[in-house]
Amino acid sequence: MSAKEADYIKQETVTGAVPMLTSDRQYSFWDLFLSTSGFAIATWCYTQGAYCAQYLSFSQMLINIFCFNIVWVFVECLPVFFASRYGIDLWIWLRSVLGIKGVAILATVISMANFGWYAVDSQLFGSSMINLFSCFGIALNPVIWKPIFGVGCVILGTLIALGGPEVIKWTSRFLVTALLAVGVIVVVLCFTAVPLKDIIAIKPDLTDFENNKLLAFMTTAEGNVAFAFSWSTQALVLPRLSKTEKGGYWGTSLSYGIVAPFFVAAGGVMALAMFVKCGYYESDPTTMLATLCGPGFALLSLLMVAFANIGTQGSGSYVNCMIIKSGLPKVSYKLLVLLSMVYVSILTVWGWVMDHFANFISMAAYLQGPIIGMAVVDYLIVKKRKLSLKSAYYMKGHDAYNFTNGFNIVGLAVLVISFALGVIFVYSPLTGTVKSNLFLITTGSGFTAIAGGLLYWLASLTPIRKYMLRDRNDLEIV
Repeated sequence: MSAKEADYIKQETVTGAVPMLTSDRQYSFWDLFLSTSGFAIATWCYTQGAYCAQYLSFSQMLINIFCFNIVWVFVECLPVFFASRYGIDLWIWLRSVLGIKGVAILATVISMANFGWYAVDSQLFGSSMINLFSCFGIALNPVIWKPIFGVGCVILGTLIALGGPEVIKWTSRFLVTALLAVGVIVVVLCFTAVPLKDIIAIKPDLTDFENNKLLAFMTTAEGNVAFAFSWSTQALVLPRLSKTEKGGYWGTSLSYGIVAPFFVAAGGVMALAMFVKCGYYESDPTTMLATLCGPGFALLSLLMVAFANIGTQGSGSYVNCMIIKSGLPKVSYKLLVLLSMVYVSILTVWGWVMDHFANFISMAAYLQGPIIGMAVVDYLIVKKRKLSLKSAYYMKGHDAYNFTNGFNIVGLAVLVISFALGVIFVYSPLTGTVKSNLFLITTGSGFTAIAGGLLYWLASLTPIRKYMLRDRNDLEIV
């Protein structure tokens, strides 16, 4: 084998869809934990926390943020075990659930939606940098500088993504360790800036919910479930780099289930402290730190916002381009990264996603929810953790996952039905309208995941099972 051929194989393994051998995997538990945490920690955590703080008491906020995130993240990350075992990501497995062409289409559509998060990330970066300069008496025109800073964040993140997982790993080792320390410091500063008893005493304004506390709690929960779901289609890419299955699962689930909610809670605490001190809620960490602790402490936002958001841009670009690669494996990784840079920059300047943030995350979760439900049920119950790699990579003579012209009609039907049932009968993410009391039990996004898993399992109990398990005679790896 020539050096050029060896480099190509390595490239298609690390930044492509080729299964990664155990000997080639470079992430320990701590590497995966820090890299995934760096991906999860961004200014959107503070936006989410401020949203929760407006409608919940202090104790309700903490329960809502941690409980809904922990429960759903720990469940949706179960297929991480297979990702680490096979050295492949979720979307390769989903070829057996949605069909080869189904994955190609949905992987691209969902990644295009996921990139909306990074537009929010870069816009918040721009706002925070403008506010940081203003803390030191330098006034910048937001109309001009916000898009400039935002696009700059995207470009710097793209440079990290082009370096691949090795650059992400070493960046995260130093950056995320510092970010975790800063997060603890900020929470302590907030509790010393205003009395804890005053934060606990705040009573949220529930006028928008007709003073219905349960409705306010579950509507906020919808945001947290959607927040947890936002990682789902991205979560099972980095674990393929993990050296062990346990390290892959815990490194992933602890990051999304504990670290990210901690920073959401930190944003909520800062927002409540701002309300005590100023009488209004705020979500920008630079403004909150400057108001609560003085302009000097606003420099902490360089870590909390600047470095965190740039790191998130880099990891997010790598992960989502890898998702697209699973559907369109022949497209160059570097080309995808550069195209995503242009796409996210356009979304950043446009600003639509940020203006419709709550609706955006719920709508995205409605599409991801049924996939989560089907993936978990398929992995644990229907296929019992067994996959035909030859069919997943459509090798000659192995076409079990071609199904009907490349589409698994059962999986796609379950996705559409679950989505429609949620929108029509439970909760409309576009309008924020609650359609039934079932929302007060499952939330809207949670319902779509439960419905997706349940319908997929019921289908496997009918004669359709034979269609769903066309690969049973093609299994070689158990």
